Amino acid sequence: TSPIRTGLRRKCFMLKAVVRDLGKTLCEKSDMTTTTTSEPSSHPYDALTPDVVLDAVESIGVHCDGRLLALNSYENRVYQVGVEEQSPLVVKFYRPGRWPTAAIMEEHEFTLELAAAEIPVVPPMQWPDGSTLHESHGFRFAVYLRRGGHWPELDNRDNLEWMGRFIASIHTLGKRESFQHRPTVDINSYCQDPVAILLEKQIIPMELQTAYSSLLKDVLQQIQACFDRAGDVAALRLHGDCHPGNVLWTDDGPHFVDFDDARMGPAIQDLWMLLSGEREEMAQQLSYVLEGYTQFCDFDARELNLIEALRSLRLIHYSAWLARRWEDPSFPLNFPWFGGNRYWEEQILTMREQLALMQEAPLPWL
Repeated sequence: TSPIRTGLRRKCFMLKAVVRDLGKTLCEKSDMTTTTTSEPSSHPYDALTPDVVLDAVESIGVHCDGRLLALNSYENRVYQVGVEEQSPLVVKFYRPGRWPTAAIMEEHEFTLELAAAEIPVVPPMQWPDGSTLHESHGFRFAVYLRRGGHWPELDNRDNLEWMGRFIASIHTLGKRESFQHRPTVDINSYCQDPVAILLEKQIIPMELQTAYSSLLKDVLQQIQACFDRAGDVAALRLHGDCHPGNVLWTDDGPHFVDFDDARMGPAIQDLWMLLSGEREEMAQQLSYVLEGYTQFCDFDARELNLIEALRSLRLIHYSAWLARRWEDPSFPLNFPWFGGNRYWEEQILTMREQLALMQEAPLPWL
C-alpha cells in the first residue's frame, strides 16, 4: 500500500501558509544549526531551510500541514514533519558527502529485510515504485513512520535476555550476505584514520599533543594485541551503533532505530555497549545477554577479547568525529568543551585506564 494519503488537498491555502510560517519560525528556533554570526557559512546544511525541508517532502506527494520540528541529530538532519489529517512523519536528510548512494541503499535494504522477517526495526517507507531514497534541492532523504518508546532498562535480567534474542535475530539475517559498499569495524577505520585526522586538525592543545600521541601508540599496540588474541573471527552485517539511545522500548519490547552506522564486523560490536558498571556487573550482564543471544545464534567466545579494544576504538573514533565535523556550526554549539584542556586531560586519563583494561583477561562468560 502507498504511504501517501490520497485525500483532498486542504482548501484553505492561506491558513496553510500561516501554519508553515509558524513551523518555519519554530524550526529555526529549535534547529541547532542556526548561528548568530553575521558571517556567511559554506556548510551544506545552511541550504536546508524549513522551506526546503517542506518542499522536499511535498515533492514525493506527501501533503504537509506546515508543522516542522527539528529532532536531536548531529550527523544527519532529522525532522518531524506534520502531515494533513494523519500522524506526523520523520524525515532524515543525509549528510552530503558522507555515504555514497550505494551505501545508503544497503542500509535501507538491510532494514527492509529485517522488517520483512518481523524483526522490530524502523525501516524507511517504500513508495509504490519501491523507492526509499529521494532527492530534492541537492539533498538525499528518506521518510520513516514515527515510533515512540523509551530507553531500555538494562539493569533488568529479562530485558537483557530480550535484547540478546533480538540482536541475535538481526545477526542471523545479517550473516546471509555481506555489505559491499559499507566499511568494516577494524583498526584502520576506527583508529589509524581517526588519529591522522586529530593530528591534522590540530585540535589537541599544544601542551598535551605529545602525551596524547605517545599514549595512542601504546593503546594501538594493545588494540592490535586484543585482535590477535581473538583471531580470525567472523564478520557479519551489524547495526554498528547499538547503544541504548538507538533502542526504543515499549510494552511490546525493544525496537531498533538508526542503522546509519551499519557495517561489517564481529557480533560483539552490537553487544558490548549494553554493558556498564564494574567488571563483576558487566560479566553478569554479559551472561544474561548471551543467554538470550545463544537461543537464536551461536556466539564465538574468542570475541570477548575485543570488548575493551572496541571501547578504545570508539573513544578515539568519537574524538575524531567531533574534529571532522567541527566546521558544522551545530558542533561548537553542542560540544563547546571539545578542544579544551579538560577534555583532552580526561581523554588521556581514560586511555590510560583502557590500556590497563586491555591487558587484563577478557570478561568471563558465566
